[in-house]
Amino acid sequence: MKIVKKIAIVLLVVLIGMQFYRPEKNVSEGDYVAAFETETQPSPEVKEILKTACYDCHSANTEYPWYNNIAPVSYWLADHIEEGKEHLNFSDWENYDSKKKDHKLEEVIEEVKEGEMPLNEYTWTHADAKLSDEQISALLAWADEARANY
Repeated sequence: MKIVKKIAIVLLVVLIGMQFYRPEKNVSEGDYVAAFETETQPSPEVKEILKTACYDCHSANTEYPWYNNIAPVSYWLADHIEEGKEHLNFSDWENYDSKKKDHKLEEVIEEVKEGEMPLNEYTWTHADAKLSDEQISALLAWADEARANY
């Protein structure tokens, strides 16, 4: 029983210590998706879909929930955001060549059609990010149209 108590104390100390060392937040100033939206011309409806379901993990700015202030959740969210931006970063759109832009939009279509995006873990706490059939149709139509430019 003593070893279990010692392990519990060590884990508690580590958990408390983690509260003081947090991962860097994904926050930027200004219009961080302006180049993307200017080039792809999403409708106001699609802009709202992108804002509520995509930009938190796929841009240079995240609107963090209150529970991001609690470790280890903050580390888990930082990892999700970093991974999301590795796959697609709307804030970096102007640095993609035409072929890559076309491919990224193709991936958006594929992921949304398959129900892979937005992630279930995200929609659990962001109910407005859960896409309706109409929103999915609007998003797919916009992405198809935007792909035609590449």
